[in-house]
Amino acid sequence: MQNPRLSIGHNGDVTTSATYAPVARQIKRPDPVAVGTIVWLGSEVMFFAGLFAIYFTLRSTSPELWAERTELLNIPYATVNTIILVLSSVTCQMGVFAAERFQPYSVRKRGWLGWGMVEWFFLTFALGAIFVSGQVWEYAQLVTEGMPINSDSYASAFYLTTGFHALHVTGGLLAFLLVIGRAYAVKNFRHKEATTAIVVSYYWHFVDVVWIALFLVIYFLK
Repeated sequence: MQNPRLSIGHNGDVTTSATYAPVARQIKRPDPVAVGTIVWLGSEVMFFAGLFAIYFTLRSTSPELWAERTELLNIPYATVNTIILVLSSVTCQMGVFAAERFQPYSVRKRGWLGWGMVEWFFLTFALGAIFVSGQVWEYAQLVTEGMPINSDSYASAFYLTTGFHALHVTGGLLAFLLVIGRAYAVKNFRHKEATTAIVVSYYWHFVDVVWIALFLVIYFLK
């Protein structure tokens, strides 16, 4: 076995080359929960891509049916409902900013500017619940106007696509409740709790972006 290379220091001490070996830098690895969520959202993109494909196929094969059924859609009402969901994405991100500051609750004497993650997520939950309730009301109106889910292929595609999206929104609402409950349960709000809030925001922003695309295809593509 060879001896390490010797070198003479300024004070005359004999040292080895290992003394001067550079210190290894610490590698900051990505959070596995965040990475797993992003990968899962990638699979969700493929799922909704299949639903979009149904719509485009239906439009190309049955343009008369498409034109007839789209006349029943209440575009102003759906626009207001969409704005509510988009605003919920804004309030969700405000909650994330508070979580990154490790601020789960509001700061007194600052009004809504001092809201913590819990308050912002409660508001996001309320806006999301209004959106889902609005979709249910729209379904009821369309059924009364003669478009139940089993009436034709367009109705089936409409209810399946928007219904699956509503289920995803409902799942996000449950996730917000879990994050809020966890904030109340822990004594100290730390990095793990903040990461959970950030991961839930990824999902919520994804749901919002998907709905904007669905909204444009369903309500404005003539």
